[in-house]
This record gives sequence, structure tokens and C-alpha cells, in this order.
Amino acid sequence: MNRRPNVLLVIADQHRFDWLEGSGELPVRTPNIRRLQEAGVTFRRATTPSPLCAPARACLATGLDYESTPVPNNFHDLPVDADTYYRRLRDRAGYFVAGVGKFDLHKATFDWNLDGSRLLGEWGMSAGIDNEGKFDSLWSGREQPKGPYMKHLYDAGRADAHLDDFSRRKDAPYSDVSPSPLPEESYLDNWIARNAHALLDRRPQDTPWHLVVNFAGPHDPMDVTDRMRAAWADVDFPPPHRPGAFDGDHTEVRRRYAAMIENIDRHLGSFLDRLQREGELGNTVVVYTSDHGEMLGDHGTWGKQIALDPSIRIPLIVSGPVVENPGTVSDALVSLEDLAATALEIAGLDIPAEMTARSVLAVLRGETSRHREYVVSGLDRSEREIEMAARHYGANKWVQLRGWRTVTTADEKLVLSPDLEHPYLVDLSADPFEEYDISGERPQSVDRLQAYLAKARDEERV
Repeated sequence: MNRRPNVLLVIADQHRFDWLEGSGELPVRTPNIRRLQEAGVTFRRATTPSPLCAPARACLATGLDYESTPVPNNFHDLPVDADTYYRRLRDRAGYFVAGVGKFDLHKATFDWNLDGSRLLGEWGMSAGIDNEGKFDSLWSGREQPKGPYMKHLYDAGRADAHLDDFSRRKDAPYSDVSPSPLPEESYLDNWIARNAHALLDRRPQDTPWHLVVNFAGPHDPMDVTDRMRAAWADVDFPPPHRPGAFDGDHTEVRRRYAAMIENIDRHLGSFLDRLQREGELGNTVVVYTSDHGEMLGDHGTWGKQIALDPSIRIPLIVSGPVVENPGTVSDALVSLEDLAATALEIAGLDIPAEMTARSVLAVLRGETSRHREYVVSGLDRSEREIEMAARHYGANKWVQLRGWRTVTTADEKLVLSPDLEHPYLVDLSADPFEEYDISGERPQSVDRLQAYLAKARDEERV
């Protein structure tokens, strides 16, 4: 039976763009992502519209850029009446739309319902289980569960062990690399993967489907199971770039980060193998990406929220029946919210005029190698977020910017912030670590990139 393609979207949390198997000298193991790359298109210049969970995921859901999204930071929920691409797929294209894991669309409200159903129907899901993120249980589940993951831990008699473990880690999310006290079946990403397979069990056989799997890793802290730790015990990693002072062990942190990525990759493989066995892989567009990146000690900085590339660039691989030339590596400039427009076009729907997202389908089909002339990323932060970031991630100038925007072209990048003395321009080809400000040498480039940002703001459709 011929029908519109299914779409499987797998989203990691905090997976930086260069931590993939075959990327430089890093000994990362991602064989199933490699399967996608061999069968699809790898966008190696993909960027998040905002390197923070709630705004990034709101931009994806709505197909809006950061300037247009109603979620500026983690202290705002996506409005219930927001026009999401999920709802359009369900209501206008007849897709079975389902999702599991850490949606982060109501990040400011620590209540998911015990079955994880809170607001999912309003945002466009036919079925789903939205759950707490890694640290969310500390603020919501100490006395009783307010979400499905903590309910699972309470029911299994493991809630106290988890809460004690994360209470200790919260002040040392990177330097504490001790293994998780939880068994494999209760480790968060493994639990999310089981829920994803349960939703695949429920997918209808006569209509197309869209499944979104939101993993919690490789987000800090560095909690891995004994099995995951043992698999990386003797693997060496190159150190961070200009790491600065750190009270932990960079190699051990990197082993844990790689272990979380490998675990997610293992689950991705289970989805691919299942769809192949059940005869649906050939008619399924599979996407792997992340909401934002991770500094991982570079420039003495950790986490996200930073205007530098390890924080704002993301992995993005797309495979499936819409790909004309498998194995393509594309330098097209792409933003995370573009996946919303891409999914709509795959489903045969028009892209609404108010969306700033642009479908990448033409690139996937080999009709063009270009997509955007520039990409924009940004973040406006509360004083509380700045204080928390400085405490956990380092207190350099990048961490302490209250608000900033980046404009990136094929070879240059401009950072603008009221907290910087002047625009910060780098040549990405000559200076991939973004260390040398050449704004004084290239005033025309500064003017041109500032004009791009002004144009992007003028083109907002709210």
C-alpha cells in the first residue's frame, strides 16, 4: 500500500555536533547514526535557534525562530493555543502523532500528570508520554511523583536512591562521575526507549505516523550505569580546548558523555531494526538531532546557553525515501526549526506563512546544495539562569552574557550582545575555536552580518 512517509524523529539532549563516530580524533561509537549517515544526508552546519531546552524545543514545535517564539527561556511554557506542526500533521494530514520523553514544552510547570499526558493532546499528539528531565525530579518529586518517570521509580522502590543520587550531583554535575545506583531497566533513557517501542506497538497500520523520541542524555550530570561505565573504562580522549581550572577528571567526564551517546545510539538501532523487520523502514523518514550542544570543558566552560559553536551547533542526519543521494554530507546552513516545515512538506501540507522554518526537502532530494544564506541563534536569560550557569559551568564572559545573538554564514560568525564592548567577529575557516575577534579588520563583514540580523527581525511573523 502506497502512502505518505512516516517520520521518526529522535532528539538527544545536549549532543554536540562533533561527537559522532568518524568526526576527527574522538573515539566515539555511534554505529547506528552511521547507518543513517550512509543512507541519508548529514547536515554538518546545523544550528539550534537557541541553546537552551525550552526555547529550542518550542522553536521546533512551532517552526518559529527564536525572535518569534513565545518561549524566551526555561521560565516560560509554550502557550496551549500555540500552532504546532504536530497538530497540523494530526488534524490536517491524518497522521498518528505520538511522542515520548522530555518534551520540555512546559518547562516552567513541574507537573506532567502521572501518565505523562499533560497538554500533549492540545499541542497535537494523538498519544504520548511526556516525562521529567534529569534534574526535574528534585524540584517536583521529593514527596510524591508528579510525572511518569518518578512514578515508575516510586512504584519500583527506587525513588529515594535516585533522589539521593541527584541531590549529591546537582552541585557537581560534571565532576561527580560515580555510576548511577539505578539498574538498567530504570535508567531514564532506557525507560524512555521502552515507552517509544510501546507507542510503536500502538501505531495504526492504515495511516502514516510521526513518532518523536526525546531522550534525556547526554545531558549532565554524568550518571551512567555500571554497564555503560565499564564499556568505556580504558578509552582515552583528547582534552578540551583551553580547559581552564576544573576539580574533576576531563577524561572520565568524556567517557561518561560518550557512554550516554552510545546508549542512545543503541536504542536508535533498536528502532531501525524493528522497522526493518516489520517492513516499514523503506517508507520512514528517520531524523537524528539534538536540541543544542555542550561546551564540555572547551574554553573552561560547560553546558549550553553559550554563543560559541559547541553550544549552538547540533548533529542533524536525515535518511529515508526522500533522500536522492545517500551518503551525502551537506554544508547547507540549517536551523533546528526547519524540521517542522520539512515534516509538513513530507506530509503534503502547505507551510504556513507565519512560520520562519524552511523545508530542507529540496536539499534531501538533491535539487540544491544551498538552503539558507545565514542562520541565527540567540538567548535572553534571567538573572537566575545566569547565576546558576556561572556556578555550575564557569564564570567567563560567555557564560555571563545576559542576552546575545549570533549570525553565521558559510565562513564567518558574528556575536552581538549589550554585554560585549563591540560586535565579536570570527573567521570560522581560519579560527574554528572562535578565539580571535577580527571585527576591527573586517568592518564590512560586521555591517553585513548585522544587516542580516536586522532583516531576520524585520521578517518576524508573530
